[in-house]
Amino acid sequence: MIKKELFGKLPCGCEVYSYTLSNGSITSACILSYGGIIKNIWVKDKNGVEADVVCGFDNLEGYLTSGGYQGALIGRIGNRIGGAKFTLEGKEYELYKNDGNNSLHGGKDGFNAKIWNVVEADSDSEPSLILTYTSPDGEENYPGTLTVKVTYTLSKNGALSIHYEAETDKTTIVSLTNHSYFNLAGYNAGPVDDLVLQLDCDKINSLDNELIPDGKLIDVEGTPYDFRKAKKVGEGFGADFPMMKEFGGYDNNFVFADQSGKYFKRGSLEDTKSGRKLDLYTDQPCVQVYTGNMINVNDPSFKNGVKQYTHCAVCLETQAMPDSINHPGFTNTVLKPGEKYDTTTTFAFFN
Repeated sequence: MIKKELFGKLPCGCEVYSYTLSNGSITSACILSYGGIIKNIWVKDKNGVEADVVCGFDNLEGYLTSGGYQGALIGRIGNRIGGAKFTLEGKEYELYKNDGNNSLHGGKDGFNAKIWNVVEADSDSEPSLILTYTSPDGEENYPGTLTVKVTYTLSKNGALSIHYEAETDKTTIVSLTNHSYFNLAGYNAGPVDDLVLQLDCDKINSLDNELIPDGKLIDVEGTPYDFRKAKKVGEGFGADFPMMKEFGGYDNNFVFADQSGKYFKRGSLEDTKSGRKLDLYTDQPCVQVYTGNMINVNDPSFKNGVKQYTHCAVCLETQAMPDSINHPGFTNTVLKPGEKYDTTTTFAFFN
């Protein structure tokens, strides 16, 4: 079942709609045509009590005036491009600097700030939303006209799947993701220190003080970044480790041990008190883990007037390595005419 409602209007007068997907499972979700934003994911706990497990806002103004890319689709390139420039087929491209000297999450007006065309594929058991957007050649100074399709599907078992597809008419770069902020205790439940995280990742990217990869990989063994065995997220916050001390929490690209490109379970996040659990399935090579270290507590309040707060959530942004285009040997983000970008990430919820 899909319920469509007017959510608000942009300053240009364009209407933004919300689409609520439900099917009688433990999960339901609300998605916006603006930015393809996941506004709500409601999940029942072991006692049948429902909570909204993603941060976000009650109104469109919150998404327009607050930072953090809450719940949004990210592109053309997720994460950072160092120096806001790259060279492709012998030509250098300069990008908008929206993160110090670097370009972050697509630039000044990335896919998070676009009105997506939405087609409903309604179903009592597995409703889907098909979102499409055409990024013209030269938008944010990226080459090529990129046609993008993102399909959200709520499975009968309570999983929310995101299928990303893209094609181009000129060689370009692309790495899409979603920037939802998960707190399985409820977005208003306080810091995520006690949430239990497990990831099949044996390395992370080494970063400079601007969060740009320096080309090296760090083994997670003996570091706060070792989640191969499940542990509480907050265990690492006070660790005596350079990047942890510098960033005040996790904002790191974790590299999956299996780089085969196959789609399967790669990790999990759990709130042991409520029993809510999220299993992460993807065919992507990496996942960026971010714990809301840079949340601006003075930004507009979350839903129901809840003030924004540090470590409010865990973001699990499946992706290629950040700044891949500037590091030979990193994961591939180049897309050529005739090729298809095709990747799926699923957040499967249990109680």
